[in-house]
Amino acid sequence: MKKASLGKGYQIEKGVVVGYKPGRTIADPVLRIGKSAHIRSGTVIYGGSTIGANLETGHNVVIREENRIGDNFAVWNNSVIDYGCQIGHNVKVHSNVYIAQFTTIEDNVFIAPGVSIANDLHPGCAFSKKCMRGPVIKKGAQIGVNATILPFITIGAGAVIGSGSVVTKDVPPHSVACGNPARVIKKTKDVRCVTGLTKKPYQ
Repeated sequence: MKKASLGKGYQIEKGVVVGYKPGRTIADPVLRIGKSAHIRSGTVIYGGSTIGANLETGHNVVIREENRIGDNFAVWNNSVIDYGCQIGHNVKVHSNVYIAQFTTIEDNVFIAPGVSIANDLHPGCAFSKKCMRGPVIKKGAQIGVNATILPFITIGAGAVIGSGSVVTKDVPPHSVACGNPARVIKKTKDVRCVTGLTKKPYQ
C-alpha cells in the first residue's frame, strides 16, 4: 500500500522516515507532501497528513498524523507537531517546540524556541479526550521564547506574546501580552525598539 506521495524536487536526508504507520486507526493513512520539500536527518513524518510545498524540517522533528499544513512550513530541531492540527501558510516553528493535538495556527505565525502548547483542561479527567482542544493562534501572531499557551484560548491576529509568559485567556489582536498569567500591557503599534535600529518593529 502506498505510504507517501511527495512532489517534485524533494531532498530527503539519511535517517528520515516518511509515511510512518500511526498507532491510531485513521481514514486515510497516506502522507502527502508538496514540491521542494527538504527533510533533514532524524525526522519522522507519519502517514495521514497533508503538507504543502516547500516544507523544511530541522533534525529530529516529528509530525504526527491527520495534520493539515500549508505551504512554506519551516519547523526546526527537536520539535513535535502532534496529530489533528491545522496550520496555515508561511508558518515558522523554531526548535524544541511542542504543538498539542487539535491546535489551529493561521498564516504567517512565528513560534520561538521552547514554546509549549496545551490542549487538555483537566489532565486525567475521564472525559478529557472528549473535550481536548488546543488554542487558536491567529494570522501573524508572534510567540516568544519558552511561552506556554493553554487550551481553548485565542491569540488574536498580529499579537505578540512575551518570552516566558503563560497565556491563560484570550489575547486581543495587535496586543502585547506578557507575564504569568499573561496580561495585555500595550498595543503592538506602541512598541519601540531598544536597539535604535528601527523605531517601530511592529507597524
